[in-house]
Amino acid sequence: MEWVFASDIKKEISRLIKSQALIHLFSERIFCFRSFGSKSRAYARIWSFPRIWQKALGVKPAYCIEVISKKFDKLSPEEKEKVLIHELNHIPKNFSGTLLGHRR
Repeated sequence: MEWVFASDIKKEISRLIKSQALIHLFSERIFCFRSFGSKSRAYARIWSFPRIWQKALGVKPAYCIEVISKKFDKLSPEEKEKVLIHELNHIPKNFSGTLLGHRR
């Protein structure tokens, strides 16, 4: 499997944060990747940066959003937006580095 930085996804995430007034999200601490060769059934996924690693490395909370190229790139622009908003909704209001589940 291969990951590459996805500047197009980063731009879209920044746009969504502004347009949806998601003021609790810090776009500069959200990193975006496109993966190739994944066998995942997902269109995208979000990765957290647990507090213990934040403390160990002396860095602030961060998140990685990965879009699975094989599936995500085939979606319409509207569906892509829905998928990205779904992933952003996993980030808690305190932007702590943890993730919220689907049942809340």
